[in-house]
Amino acid sequence: MGLELYKKKRNFNLTPEPEGKKKSSASKLSFVVQRHKASHLHYDFRLEMQGVLKSWAVPKGPSLNPKDKRLAMMVEDHPYDYKDFAGVIPSGYGAGIVEIWDKGTYADIENSDAKTAQKNLLAGLKAGNLKLTMFGKKLKGEFALVKLKSKEDNTWLLIKHNDEHAVDTDYNSEKETPKNSPINKWLLKNKDTARSASRPAPVKKKVS
Repeated sequence: MGLELYKKKRNFNLTPEPEGKKKSSASKLSFVVQRHKASHLHYDFRLEMQGVLKSWAVPKGPSLNPKDKRLAMMVEDHPYDYKDFAGVIPSGYGAGIVEIWDKGTYADIENSDAKTAQKNLLAGLKAGNLKLTMFGKKLKGEFALVKLKSKEDNTWLLIKHNDEHAVDTDYNSEKETPKNSPINKWLLKNKDTARSASRPAPVKKKVS
């Protein structure tokens, strides 16, 4: 896909997002999951391939429970440097707050060297069945991204494999986020503002 669409959607005189060029990690492939409060709160799942970050928007965030099949909508490629981006995107495309929820390295399901892993991962991407081994702080072990052929061309599912890192209880990405994160502070502030705005104004007593 390349970075043409990414650049077309942004004004880099206004946004702090990296304009970026194609780059590659020196050894293992990188991944990042960013929590993004735009018009809707969602998670961006990004995998390094061919010098860019292949990207999916995951509304409910990743899960460590294999029973959960998280909707993942593939979006435009992002530059490699985006893996370190956190901050406020001003008015325009993607406006809102971005924070890093998890990051680390990843490989193919066999945990091959970077060159072999990338070859296998690109083949899986093309086939619509991408199998991964994640080495993050939160996301560990085997996952799969599976394309839904009956839906829109960019519709995928993110699924945890049943391994030693899987859980059999409810998993909520929101509960794995620090309470004092920039987005949570914003949500709390605006929740209080909304609550105050919804309260009826106090009735002033007439003085006789």
